[in-house]
Amino acid sequence: MNHNIRHLRIFLAVAELASISKAARECGLSQPAVTQAINKMEAEFDAALFDRTPQGVFATHLGAVHAGRIGRALSIIDAAFLSVAPRLRLTATASQLEALIAVRETGNFTLAARRLGIAQPTVHRAVSQLEKEALRPLFERTSAGIVATRGGQLLASAARLMEAELVQADMEIAEALGRETGRIVIGAMPLSRAYLLPRVIAQFRRDWPRLPLRVLDGPYDEMISGLRNGEIDFLIGALRNPAPIGDVEQTPLFDDTLAIVAGPAHPLAGKSGLGVEDLITYPWAVAAAGTPTRDHFERMFSSAGLKTPESIVETASLILIRELLVNSHHLGCVSALQAEAEIKAGRIARIDFELSDTARPIGITTRRGWKPTPSQARLIALVSDFEG
Repeated sequence: MNHNIRHLRIFLAVAELASISKAARECGLSQPAVTQAINKMEAEFDAALFDRTPQGVFATHLGAVHAGRIGRALSIIDAAFLSVAPRLRLTATASQLEALIAVRETGNFTLAARRLGIAQPTVHRAVSQLEKEALRPLFERTSAGIVATRGGQLLASAARLMEAELVQADMEIAEALGRETGRIVIGAMPLSRAYLLPRVIAQFRRDWPRLPLRVLDGPYDEMISGLRNGEIDFLIGALRNPAPIGDVEQTPLFDDTLAIVAGPAHPLAGKSGLGVEDLITYPWAVAAAGTPTRDHFERMFSSAGLKTPESIVETASLILIRELLVNSHHLGCVSALQAEAEIKAGRIARIDFELSDTARPIGITTRRGWKPTPSQARLIALVSDFEG
């Protein structure tokens, strides 16, 4: 977090008041100090953020866009300051908040220092200063390590979201100036990785040839957590019904259904008229418990009055499932769209068994109120317009 919070407040004050002198009075600083802060920010971007006129100092279009982002970022952290300790609005620094985040996420001062590349006493001092100003502990020692208090959790989460908003602020200015900086982080569930994203990213590269993209996979709970704290920009994959929590928004794009698949040499391959009882004796590869796919899989047996098979390999990897099917008599319950290419290539076979009521919405999940930069908006538009 390399942003100076005081400078951000100065910038916003000048943008809102259109006056160096008024901003100086509001921020309790001298006019030269305000001018110096503004000049420094413009130098960092190598762009004019204000027009200086005899009538006042007015934000340029670029400056107005940047002020909007800064206002969003500061409103996030100020709400947390108000809840935890209002005095922190005047005293907390970016380096202190960065230390707070690192300790909260690592549960250890030494590991936090290693992550930040600074000395452990520096991290401890930064957190201690925050606690001193807050007049309350932000961490407590437990048998499991250092755990953030409720106030520490609230403050660290808000600091994370503020940081994500400020990264977008820098990206937005860079994009307006024709530069490609920052990166887009996508949380991709299995179907999107195999079916949708490769072609969408290839299209995106025509407009944004150098902008780094990071595609993450992992358990849904981990990815939704990363989305909510600002580490992930958006998720693509199966939507949950209902949404997992109120601070995310889900946008459906299309429906996918499930298919039962096997290796081409499986005893059931090519047979018709199969019932659930024909499937129950075989080992299975299927998604983890709690996922929409797993729910449908278990319902297939329970609706027939049968117990779920005990021999199960839990995985989201189509590669692992394919190799299991080819080298054994495992059956797989997978996304029909995800398996489509493997079936067409003859690497796996679709079992002739009707899976009713397995349609599930596939779409985009974002933080509620999230505002994408132009590059992020372009990538989301390509995902939304995707036709397989």
